[in-house]
Amino acid sequence: MKTSRIALAGALTIGLAAAAAGCGSGGTSTANNTPTTKPVSGGTIVYALPPATNINWYFPLATSGNNSLYNAQLTTQLYKPLIWINSKYTINYQSSIAQKITSNKSGTVYHVFMNPKWKWSDGTPVTSADVLWTWQIIQATSASNAPAPWPFVGAGSGDVPTGIQSVVANSKYEFTVTLKKPANQSWFIYNGLSDFMPLPVQDTLWNKYPNNITQEVKYLGQQATNPKFDNIVDGPYKLASATANQSWTLVPNPTYPGHKAYDKIILTYEGSNASEFAALKTGAVQVGYVDLSEYGARKELTSDNLFPSYGFDYNYLALNLNSKAQNGLGPVFQQLYVRQAMEMALNQQAVDTAIFHGYAPPQYGPIPTTPATAYLDPRLKKPIYPYSPSKAKKLLESHGWSMQNGVMTKNGLKLAFTIIYSSGNTSLDEQLALFQQNFAAIGIKVNLKPEPFATMLGIIANPADEGQWDAAGGIGIIYGGSYPTGQSLFGTGGGNNFAGYSSKKEDQLIAATHAPQPSTAANLQTYFNYEYYTAQQVPGYLWTNQVGTINAVATNVHNVQQYSNGLTGYPQFQYWWAAK
Repeated sequence: MKTSRIALAGALTIGLAAAAAGCGSGGTSTANNTPTTKPVSGGTIVYALPPATNINWYFPLATSGNNSLYNAQLTTQLYKPLIWINSKYTINYQSSIAQKITSNKSGTVYHVFMNPKWKWSDGTPVTSADVLWTWQIIQATSASNAPAPWPFVGAGSGDVPTGIQSVVANSKYEFTVTLKKPANQSWFIYNGLSDFMPLPVQDTLWNKYPNNITQEVKYLGQQATNPKFDNIVDGPYKLASATANQSWTLVPNPTYPGHKAYDKIILTYEGSNASEFAALKTGAVQVGYVDLSEYGARKELTSDNLFPSYGFDYNYLALNLNSKAQNGLGPVFQQLYVRQAMEMALNQQAVDTAIFHGYAPPQYGPIPTTPATAYLDPRLKKPIYPYSPSKAKKLLESHGWSMQNGVMTKNGLKLAFTIIYSSGNTSLDEQLALFQQNFAAIGIKVNLKPEPFATMLGIIANPADEGQWDAAGGIGIIYGGSYPTGQSLFGTGGGNNFAGYSSKKEDQLIAATHAPQPSTAANLQTYFNYEYYTAQQVPGYLWTNQVGTINAVATNVHNVQQYSNGLTGYPQFQYWWAAK
């Protein structure tokens, strides 16, 4: 279960109710979906994915172009993570492969004790041998010469693999990880050890080239898009079928030693918000969402309970800082004053009020204001760059830009470009149309181009496509249970640093959050130092509204709200059940 994941802003996942102050009514009901009768098994629950979202990667370790929340939502049903982060952002050892983790005072040595109850679906125990095989794969897929489609997106996060001195099996159910230098224990456990999801070393379909790791990871990368590849699992579900642009069916794993799943889960592709809403009305979808463009029609869902939720994430409009960016604008976007002016042009308050009905509080940095967490620097409850078109325009003019035929121009170069974004989401269409107007007010001409989510992600995450885009919108990063550092997000060469931002000071501040501190207060202040600087830098990402989700759950479906974990984005489907 790897760190930060890419998601569609405003349609992240079902989650724990946490309405923003001043928000309107959630809809027909705000019931908790608590069981009113004894759970029954054997039913089917259809769960709607966000519009134009495909699941296209079935291997637990991802590449940057496949590092979506939705791919991970499926694989975490099939494969147990080493550590499971709950809705309180702490480790739930009952749902983890690890039953205990200890570390020394300096944070250089970590002993992991595995729970012997976990087994693969072929009856083989999950052991340290599986973890060591995972470690081999991580090393090979993180190498600079890793074969396509690698590298592993987690390379560098949690200092994996280069910061690790050794990984040793002490016994069948215990292993030790030793680091090269002291580390903040929480950071390494959440961002480093979380990579060590056991993989089935005994599976000859997976472990096909045991004596040639390079050939092995090349093969794994080729098979990662093949849903039939997942034949031995240790999670609560098995993958019964997968059809692109249609549906993915999970059936209970009968040998799972944890809480056995009640019902079959079908994750269904939706072409648009309208088609998903229609499916909710007819009952074809039992667990879904109400796009906020359809807010006025929410009372038509007479057979659904509605509740709002927010993920622990941030949403952004990405700017391509790479030198090969389209229209020659990469070097322009590299200028901090340009990013500051663009941030001041965005009217987040209007977006919240006019489009999202109060369910999209403004956001001014990499940590959301909602839900409230200890990670939010109090200084970032207010904007560093308040909305002001006049100041934004003057800032550009003070650096030599001038309005020519309605477009800011300098040395013949125009501030004109296209924003690609995920299609099928009406409220996102409206949000970006408003941003288009905001930019026009300061002389920036923007065209909008919708693309299927996987297509957009593939373009911005592929280094070979650096010259194929200028900006991308409607994207979110959900921390997914990771320690919310910026290493893979804003650090030089980070796996999710699609913008190509690089700053020595940023790297130093990020590194400081990874080091052990003398006290909890000192640790938090070090984190705030990184967070505030990142917010000031607008590091290739314009901060945009923290868009919430209104979740819709059929009244006969239970335990959804309790076991959805909106903070991380990973539901526990095995606890959901439908009354007959």
